Order: sequence, then structure tokens, then C-alpha cells
Amino acid sequence: MKSWTMRVMMSSRMKTTLASEGALPDSVGATHPVDVSVVIPCLNEANSLAHCVDKAMGAFRKAGLTGEVIVADNGSADASIQIAEEHGARVLRVSERGYGAALRAGIIAARGPFIIMGDADDSYDFTDVPRFVEKLREGFDVVMGNRFRGGIKPGARGSLHKYFGNLSLTALLNLFSHVGIGDSYCGMRGFTRALYDRLDVRSAGMEFAFEMIIKSAQIGARITEIPILLWPEKRGRDGSSGVNDPSSRTDADLQPVASTFCRG
Repeated sequence: MKSWTMRVMMSSRMKTTLASEGALPDSVGATHPVDVSVVIPCLNEANSLAHCVDKAMGAFRKAGLTGEVIVADNGSADASIQIAEEHGARVLRVSERGYGAALRAGIIAARGPFIIMGDADDSYDFTDVPRFVEKLREGFDVVMGNRFRGGIKPGARGSLHKYFGNLSLTALLNLFSHVGIGDSYCGMRGFTRALYDRLDVRSAGMEFAFEMIIKSAQIGARITEIPILLWPEKRGRDGSSGVNDPSSRTDADLQPVASTFCRG
């Protein structure tokens, strides 16, 4: 009860409201426990969101998992909220802007012991959710997707040259934290609720993804990777205004973050 009270207080401080009031009783009770929560940050993703939610829901059914999809909406002006609800997701309205802010709100609201996060532009394949759950059930605290091992499809956010900053910052992370991963920016990853509640991740922006993995390494979390594919996004708009894709940050953007936490 104490843990849930703390989560409700945190959610309140982040000015988060539930768009679909009908989902609220399940979110505060244990009547319908879930195995896994998929959290998707969203800002104006009407062109792609249905694909993401449907893939996650289908993966639950195929793998025999009891799951929920939480769409943390960061102020969409299109039909994203309606689409998410029509396809069976729980929707949170998150007033604090930013990728990290949306994710923090969604994770706080999640009911599952395992949490999988991924972007709303359909560049990550949510049918992979059971693969992340399998590794978490093996005892890992964090399961990272690795796009370099899995593959980057033609047209998927440019080409490999855009990921050179990722590689250099990943090397820096491995040097200082000895975490041994190959794709530190990857926006699709799984982790346990128990670990996340220990991390105190505070970044409201794209730094969230990097802060999370650094702090996980610092406390000795068990971290592994699985190969995943990166697909061309379906958002059909200028992605610069969205909340998704931590890999859109440049090496220079995240160097101060990396230096601070790696010294920590």
C-alpha cells in the first residue's frame, strides 16, 4: 500500500490525468493483475499509433500474457487519444512536456511487474514484447534492444551515419560503467518495476533513456540485450516536435549528461 501511495503522489506532482476515466478502477486495484505493461509516449502520432497498440495487444494474446498498453499523451492535437482508446489502450494526459516526462508518468501508472517502453511511430516492433518478457523472467533487470545487431531497415531514420554519436557515447558508457551494451540510445527496452523504483530517473527530455541505463549500471543491475529491427517510421509528420526517439539527440547534447552520471 505504501508503494502505491508513493506512486499516486508522484503522479499527482507530474500533473498527469487519465483521459479515459473508465480505466481508473483497474489502475488502482489488484482485481485484474497484469504480467506486463507496455508504455508508449505519444505526441500527434495518429498515423502510426494504432499499429503500435494492435501489435502489442496481439503479442499479449499470442504469448498468453496478461498485458496492458499505456499511451502517455503529451498534448496531441490530432486523433491520437481517440485512436489509442478505440484500440484498447489506457491513455494518460501528461501536461509536463518531454519524452522523459511522458515516460515517467506512464511508468508510474503501470500495473505490471515488467515494463516495456517503445516509440509511437511504429519504428519498433511491439510484437517483440514477449522476447523482452522472456529475458526479464530469466532474472535480468533491464533488457535493451540492439538495433545494430538486429538491423536497420532502409529508410529508417536515415542511415547508420546518424548513429555514430550513439556508438561513441555507448563506448563512453561502457568505459566508465562496464555495462557491456552496444546500443545505449535504443528507445525500446524492458525493465522490472522493482528496478525502476530504485533509480529515481528525473530527466524530462530525451536524456531519460541514457540516465536510466547509467543509473542501472551504477547500482549493479543485471543488463542484457536482444537484437531488434528498426523500421521506417509511419508518423508522416516532422518528427522534431515529437516526444519520441532518444537517438535523435546528438553526441554533443548528451555528453554533459554522460560525464555527470559516469562520474557519479
